[in-house]
Amino acid sequence: MNKRYIVVLSVLAGISLPTMAQIDKELAPEEQTAAVSVIKTDKTDRRSAKNIGNSILGEGNGLISLQNGGRYAAQNPTFYVRGLQTSSNNSPLILVDGIERDITSISPEEVENVTILKDAAAVALYGYKGTNGAINITTKRGQYDSRSIKVTYDHLFNTIANKPKFVDAYTYGMAINEARINDGLSARYSTQELNALRDGTKPYLYPNVNWVDETFRNTAMTNKYNIEFRGGAKKFRYYTMVDLISDKGFVKSPNNNEGYSTQDKYVKGNLRMNLDIDLTETTDVRVNLLGVLQETSRPGSQADLWDMVYTVPAAAFPVKDANGVWGGSDVWAGTSNPVAQSVGAAYYKNHSRSLMFDVTLKQDLGMFVKGLGAQVRVGYDNTSNIYEDHSKTYVYSVNAPSWADGDAEPSVKTATYGKDSEMGTDANVNTFARRLHFDGGFNYDRTFGKHSIYSQLKWDYEYEDPNGVNNTIYRQNFSWFTHYGYNSRYFVDLALVESGSSRLAPSTKWAFSPTLSAAWVITNEDFMQQASWVNYLKLRASAGIINADYLPGDDVWTYYAQQYATSGGVYPFDSGWNSEFGRTYLGQMATANPSHEKAYKYNVGIDAKLFGALDVTFDYWMQQRKDIWVSAAGKYSAVLGMDAPYENAGRVDSHGFELGLDYTKNFGAVTFNLGGNLMYTKNKIKEMLEEPRLYDNLIQTGNPYGQIYGLEAIGFFKDEADIAASPTQTFSTVKPGDIKYRDVNGDNIIDANDKVAIGHSTTCPELYYNFHIGAEWKGLGFYAMFQGTGNYSAVLNTKSMYWPLVGNTNISQYAYDNRWTPENQNAKLPRLSSESNANNYQTSTLWLADRSFLKLRNLEVYYNLPASLLEKTKIVNGAKLYVRGIDLLCFDHIDESDPEAYDINPVNKSIALGLSVTF
Repeated sequence: MNKRYIVVLSVLAGISLPTMAQIDKELAPEEQTAAVSVIKTDKTDRRSAKNIGNSILGEGNGLISLQNGGRYAAQNPTFYVRGLQTSSNNSPLILVDGIERDITSISPEEVENVTILKDAAAVALYGYKGTNGAINITTKRGQYDSRSIKVTYDHLFNTIANKPKFVDAYTYGMAINEARINDGLSARYSTQELNALRDGTKPYLYPNVNWVDETFRNTAMTNKYNIEFRGGAKKFRYYTMVDLISDKGFVKSPNNNEGYSTQDKYVKGNLRMNLDIDLTETTDVRVNLLGVLQETSRPGSQADLWDMVYTVPAAAFPVKDANGVWGGSDVWAGTSNPVAQSVGAAYYKNHSRSLMFDVTLKQDLGMFVKGLGAQVRVGYDNTSNIYEDHSKTYVYSVNAPSWADGDAEPSVKTATYGKDSEMGTDANVNTFARRLHFDGGFNYDRTFGKHSIYSQLKWDYEYEDPNGVNNTIYRQNFSWFTHYGYNSRYFVDLALVESGSSRLAPSTKWAFSPTLSAAWVITNEDFMQQASWVNYLKLRASAGIINADYLPGDDVWTYYAQQYATSGGVYPFDSGWNSEFGRTYLGQMATANPSHEKAYKYNVGIDAKLFGALDVTFDYWMQQRKDIWVSAAGKYSAVLGMDAPYENAGRVDSHGFELGLDYTKNFGAVTFNLGGNLMYTKNKIKEMLEEPRLYDNLIQTGNPYGQIYGLEAIGFFKDEADIAASPTQTFSTVKPGDIKYRDVNGDNIIDANDKVAIGHSTTCPELYYNFHIGAEWKGLGFYAMFQGTGNYSAVLNTKSMYWPLVGNTNISQYAYDNRWTPENQNAKLPRLSSESNANNYQTSTLWLADRSFLKLRNLEVYYNLPASLLEKTKIVNGAKLYVRGIDLLCFDHIDESDPEAYDINPVNKSIALGLSVTF
């Protein structure tokens, strides 16, 4: 093979990786026929994140990663490979060194690279579990005849992005009075009470509490410590890492109790050891060991402090009364006092302990047959979660004032509730999970002149106990993979896999998955030798069938084939139909001919390097998901007499493309890099056993999976005359300021039959892209990565923020400023209401928002200290100082809230200061 192409390919791919992660032979990049993309080492740790999942947020070509809000401990992205492809399960397979594992357990520092496996050829050998693509995380390994120690420290300053703003007490009083009057009720606050709320003259009776500021502080801190030992001798390599991360959250006053803290805390420690041992000239052993200890702590009773802040208004009650007792009221109990819950309810703690181990033995059998080899691998993972509930209750007081117009002072009803209990001592195992993986087989690798062949026979076995109680899953794969290459130009891969799963019915446990893929390296042809501007050009294509063992229903571990129900007394098996002891009957019809979901995947792609600096990759793909489990309720009438069965009748078609560009060029002492990825996905439901619909606008078949359905809002009712002249509203009695909807079906009635497809999916965007820019000069450099989405929708139904006051909740400043009033009829939001308003809170275009956004995901400015300076120390081989910004900027279309987390729990943004030293 031409050496210049080897160099080009190494730059293009970043590493040498296998077509499929379970293939023993590492194919050269030019020989790969599958659609894969690699997140390289220099991008797997740009965010100073708690785990590799958060670290690669926004990175990768073909990978959609979506951030979630919430407590630091629970902030983990949602991943999709090539978007939504089915109406069942869309989650990709997560692998660590080729074995399924939890991505949240892996620290960024221990990762060499992350590979996105996208088409059928890339996931064929994973059987039932590879249907939705896969993310394979490759950890670091040692190096022969070397030794190094690397120490890294990061300190992060975290702040809350889009901190919610709620009205003050006086404005709340005005708002609730207005809402009640709109509802035909009497005002809640008299004139004297409103004046007291505004003036603050009676803070214990008519308080004005900013619950956000009283409950949460403005900043939180995270510390990351990491040390890596890497090296080896002539026949031995090692990589050992110790990683510790500690985060202290936003609870404002966590240390007001003696002996314990009520802070929202997260601590995780990782210890990894990867060993490679050359036992003999023909025998190799590889050992991977990872231990993870994780501890989370939060205020007692697992209280959701943000939910309380969104619920309790500023005028509800004081933090504490005049005697220092926690505050409460008859409307909002003191158990909803967010400050009291954050300080006085003690704490609740979780411990998670994981051990992940695998050992691989490789044997060269060339002494018997040249090119023959064998491999055996055993892996065992064990994870448990233990809780400690040290929650306690507290006393709170209610000082309920009543101040009628004309009275000089209010009358006060005083009461005390609850008790100051001892801290709880309950502790137990919450969940535990186990997984045993075994695989073994033979491989043959030979080159005959212009012909090269690699073939592998393998058996995989997996035992999984995901929750530790009567839900054990067994899976097996028998696979034959063959790779053939001719003259370093033409390559063909064939994978034949027979997979079995205990989750499926006896007649469908086993399934056959064939995959065929091919590649043509055009630049190795003689006619391309004169095209000097084309350094590398390859065409790829693949097709295959991948089976899945998904089951219907929300609980993926339950088989909804047939259900029996009981009614009546304590003897459900009594045969009497009207017996006082009850009866047993068939609640759901069994599936007559069960099958399993299948994915027919097709992909064509091109990889190129142009002008010695520009890497280009493009893929177009199509997929048909058939035999998806769907409810057959739309197929039967009520005459059936029981719940309809699930059937394998669903079908979803999807397609899309991916474009990746990366340009790297040296301009003197400056290295410049610019690039990005663009992905577009589209799906359509072809069959879902949909029930007959009265009107065409209600038909869902033919629309995308995840499509929103709602009413078309055309404004607000101006007055009673406007209401009388409009179609009849059936959801609730409407008043001026309520939402007016379009009569889609023309029957002069507004009801559920007027719903239409609106917006896009709220689950996953159709358009996903990122772009980055970086430069370095004499060790001083910067890197910035932006990530965005398109064709992405949100339904703004967050209580208090967009749907205020109903059910005695709070009201945001945004909702108050944008409400409808007779004087502001061009408002964004409907009139205020204190009661449930079925008309206004229908899913409709009024609450629909464009969720598309562009975020500055990562910004890093760094300085690598000069080698000439470090040489003088005779100890330090490298040192890097850096400052990072994480999620600092967001350009979007949603007022007040973050587009990625527009519900109650906000996301964070951070500044990180870091130092990395290599010895």
